[in-house]
Parts: sequence; structure tokens; C-alpha cells
Amino acid sequence: MFVFNVSLSQQIRVTGEGRLKWHSTNLKYFDSTILYTQTVQNINQNLYSTCGDEAVPNNDSSWMHVSFAILAAKSPFFYKLFSNGTRESEQRYVTLRINASEEAALIGLLKFMYTSTLSVTTATGLLDVLMAADKFEVSSCMRYCSRLLHDLPMTPDSALLYLEIPSSVSKADAVQPLMDAAKQYLASRYKDLLEFAEELLNLPLAGIEAVLSRDDLQVDSENEVYDFVLKWARLHYPKIEDRREVLGSRLGRLIRFPFMSCWELDKVLTCDDFDHDHRSKVVLEAFRFKAEAPYRRRTILAMESAVTNRRYVERVYKFRPMKVVEFENPHQQCFFFLDLKREECENLFPCGRVQSQLFHLAGQVFILTAQCNTDDQRSPDWFGLFLGMQEIGLGPLARRWNAMGCKNLFVIPWTDFMADDSPYFISGVLHLSTQLTIKH
Repeated sequence: MFVFNVSLSQQIRVTGEGRLKWHSTNLKYFDSTILYTQTVQNINQNLYSTCGDEAVPNNDSSWMHVSFAILAAKSPFFYKLFSNGTRESEQRYVTLRINASEEAALIGLLKFMYTSTLSVTTATGLLDVLMAADKFEVSSCMRYCSRLLHDLPMTPDSALLYLEIPSSVSKADAVQPLMDAAKQYLASRYKDLLEFAEELLNLPLAGIEAVLSRDDLQVDSENEVYDFVLKWARLHYPKIEDRREVLGSRLGRLIRFPFMSCWELDKVLTCDDFDHDHRSKVVLEAFRFKAEAPYRRRTILAMESAVTNRRYVERVYKFRPMKVVEFENPHQQCFFFLDLKREECENLFPCGRVQSQLFHLAGQVFILTAQCNTDDQRSPDWFGLFLGMQEIGLGPLARRWNAMGCKNLFVIPWTDFMADDSPYFISGVLHLSTQLTIKH
């Protein structure tokens, strides 16, 4: 129980009941400077004594002086409580209830309101003070606690704890820098989705959102993100109704459907984990985006909010998305288009490669590979393009490819291909088009 003497000074009474009381008296001639020093000393030393005849009797009670002027200047809550002419501001005793566990945090908050410093150094202690500061509307203390927490070493547990703060506080903007740091930490730690897949499955929803929202997430393809999201949702939301809700409102927007393969998008249409209207909508949008010309894609991306929606932003995939146009007649045939930026081509030298997403035709699985290669050390380097076909009859974990293609696609050395005046780059982009026909 805290009893406040509310004029130019207050008395704080503490009991184990977790009840906050203000006791009003008229001390208009009190020396606020002496009171300030005395109050800080009382807070630091945690001094307790009986409150006198005016306080409510309680064997558990103790008190200390505080200044109404200081509290009102730092907190709209205290200012309104004692200055707005309400019944509480006119009563001799005003009671506020708090949990007993909040006592240490409240004393720390009062100390901050006088000294602008805190003696608490642990993450849990600072979080308790931050919550008390939010409750009593001391925004300066919230920002101070947020900065101290930001400076502490980050761990997965603490980062996840920080991500839960906005659901508990009314002034989320005061802790936004801490939130951003927690998201950055988790995204950096779990940057490789395949490597940390098992650990990521145990993260709560807020942690998964922080990881999957990143553009630099390391994945083979967006298909892998889709498969992981389904696996996580089925583990944490076994009821189909709950799973559809979280996929539709939270997790679904983190999957960048336009960069999934056409084969995988067809599977999305029959996936009951998503609501029928939702899955139809995202697949239709994905196919429309794939069908657009490159300049139209850039326009669509510019129209989207870069802050709230990243569905049209391509991640750095190991297997590159590409546009595929398939025909059934007169033969099973497809045209596929792969665009490579000049910087990506530069990174192929001396022995790098870029591989496309897997694509399917006539029951076969194919992959397109662009690479820099040479026959021997005395030969020049060339730009090569190869089409690989997976052998039939192998298990899902065993892949063997038959490759065909051209080691020197443009019949010029690598240096000529990458020259500043190279005719193969249009606005810094190499547009590759390949035709595949299967005849029986």
C-alpha cells in the first residue's frame, strides 16, 4: 500500500496487500528542495516508518515522502488524478490497487521520476519498470527502459519477450526501437531457413513473423517458405478453424506467392489449410503477376506499400523464379524466361552458377542453369546455359540429372560478354528465353 501526501509533498505507505493510497494534507510552505533530497534518499535506502495518525492504520505499513509537482510534471496520470476536480482529487484518502509483484517496479519508477536514472540492470527488472511506466503514463521512463534493454546482450528468449511488449502496453511507439532490434536479431540468427528449420518450428507466432518478413531470408525458393509455414501452422494450430484464421490474417501475407513455382501454386488451390476464397485470391494474383511484362511488374511493385506489404518483392533465392508458358498442342511444349542482372552475371565469374526453380513438363522435372565455365586454364571463360532433366525412378532425396546445353552460348569470350558496350544487356538485364518441346 502506498499512501501519497498530495500537495507539495506526499507520503508513500507500503504494505504487502498491493494497494496504493494517497493521503492529502496542506503543506504549501514546504521546502521542495529539501523534500526532493529527502525523498531520493528514502527511495534509495528503502526507508520505512509509521505514517502517523492521519494514515489508515496498518501494522504492515511504511511510507516515504514524494513531491506532487514532480509526479504531475512527469505523468499525466498523476496530474489528472490530483488536479482535475474529480472525487478522487478532493478526497483525503485516494486508493489505487496494484499487484504485490508491482511494488519494486513502482518504487523504481518513482526513483526515475526524481533522478532520471534506474538502479535496475536485469532484463526482467527493466521490463517490470517499463510496464509500470506505461500503467502510470511515464513515457520518458518507457523510452529510457527501452534504450537500456536495447543495450543489453540479446538472446532468442529476450528477443521473443520484447516482441510481446506491444500487446501489453498502450504506448507501443515508445518501445518501437527495441521491437525493431529484436526483429533484426531473430532475422539475422535464423537467416537460413533450412539450417534452423527444427528450431524455428518451436518459435511463437511473433518470432516466425519477424523471420519470414525479411527480404534476405536464405531459402532455396519461395516454395520452401510455403511448406514451412504449413508445417508450423499445423503444429501450433491443430484445429482447422484456428489454422485458417492465423494463415489468413497473419502468416499468409508473409508467403510471397508470386515467386512460387506454377507447379506449387496449383497445389495451393487444393490446400484446405487456407480458406477457399483466400487461396483462390492469392493464386490468381500470383499468376497475374507472373504474366506481366517486367516493366509492369515494376509498376505493380511501386504501387504496393513497401512497409506493409512485401509480397511482390523477390528474395535472394538459391533457385531463381522464372516465367513459364506451357502449351499442350500440337506438342507438349513450354517457353521459359529467366532474367539476370549484370551484377548477377558478374558474380558468376570465375566458376559460379545460377539455377532456376524446378519446373515440370510431361511428367518430367527440369532445371535451367546459367554459369561461367572453361575447358582448361589456357582457354577463355564463357557464358554457358544448360538444361537439366531429373532421372525417373529415383527417391525424393536422390536426384541425378542429365544435362544438355551450350558451354559458350554467345560464342564470345567472357570479357567481351561482360564489356560495357555488350549488346546482350538491356538496361542492365540479360533476358534469356528457352524453348523446350517433347515429341513422342
